[in-house]
Amino acid sequence: MEKEYDVIVVGGGPGGSTAARFAAEGGAKVLMIEKRQEIGTHVRCGEGLAKGLLDHAKIPLDRSWIACEVDGARIVSPGGKVFEVDEAKAGNETGYVIERDLFDRALARLAAEAGADVEVKTSATGIWKENGKIVGLHLINKGEKVDVRCKIIIGADGYESQVGRWAGIDTNIAPNDIMTCVQYRLTNIEVDDKYTEFYAGSCAPGGYIWVFPKNRDTANVGIGLGGHIVKEGGDPKKYLDAWIAKNPKMKNARQLDMVAGGCSINAPLDSVVADNVMLVGDAARMIDPMTGGGIAHACLSGRFAGMVAVDALKAGDCSKEYFQRYEKLWRAEIEEKLFRNWMAKEKVQKISDETFDKLIGLLNEVGMENISVFNILKAIKDRYPELVKEFEDLL
Repeated sequence: MEKEYDVIVVGGGPGGSTAARFAAEGGAKVLMIEKRQEIGTHVRCGEGLAKGLLDHAKIPLDRSWIACEVDGARIVSPGGKVFEVDEAKAGNETGYVIERDLFDRALARLAAEAGADVEVKTSATGIWKENGKIVGLHLINKGEKVDVRCKIIIGADGYESQVGRWAGIDTNIAPNDIMTCVQYRLTNIEVDDKYTEFYAGSCAPGGYIWVFPKNRDTANVGIGLGGHIVKEGGDPKKYLDAWIAKNPKMKNARQLDMVAGGCSINAPLDSVVADNVMLVGDAARMIDPMTGGGIAHACLSGRFAGMVAVDALKAGDCSKEYFQRYEKLWRAEIEEKLFRNWMAKEKVQKISDETFDKLIGLLNEVGMENISVFNILKAIKDRYPELVKEFEDLL
């Protein structure tokens, strides 16, 4: 490993690899580090991805990492009512169900092909400062301590991000803005491989259950519970197991693997930058508060951070003030949606199963061309204002 770079990217997930790629393509000398010994392992993700992201984030399509191509999504109420939307209207979690390990490795390969150095089994242990100014990172590379200088650090180190904390960026979130998740990969089940499915209500308080097909008899089946609901560590698993046990389509299910963890479902942070530092994706708390989806936002923010890093290096200005360019880019793209969906999440966590049934039934009656939280609430208010009275502040 060389001892000096323009940019060090901490984390080899979609956000990190995309940031490293765009910074390297712009001529920066880039190092991307990943603490695990292999990129793409131990993925905690439903693995849904919108097709439109690929063009937007300049990611070339590679069929090797696509497990299933879906036509749309189904939202199922506690009473069994179904609202079906096609892929173009269903948001960032439908289009493809991917193999995240292969997807992550493909993005890392693109970064390497662009000229970035990639080091696995390498952890950041702290920010290196001289005279109060950030000059690099303290690393452990395959068991050996090493200090590496850089001008810019891009934190792509996920939900448990330490880079932001080290840089003095406030990434703290309230318990109500944390979702605790468990997911199985189940086989020998009945699954429609053309639709992702979401189940809401008391089966998953403060969250939802998802079924993302991998093929005709295998799917990612998971649950996210609101952090305020979880009293014991095993609660999400208990809720998911109970739901699976009652589902006749899964009576012969066999478990292939299980992953668990948390994710943020908060409003956008006030700032995701500091002098010499930018945060992307989950590290910047850019997960969609309604869906828990984060791949698209990670890739988009990674692209923007990589581009701004190149411009900052050319300008000789890596200050927090200069990095407002990055703030403007990602906020123009996703901030309004994140904030509105956070507000909607706060409301949805409190509504009853009966109200869920009414809402899904009305959505089927109303119909709409463009599915979004705003359009759903507006359409329902136009015909049934009493049902969205407590949601009026979102409109």
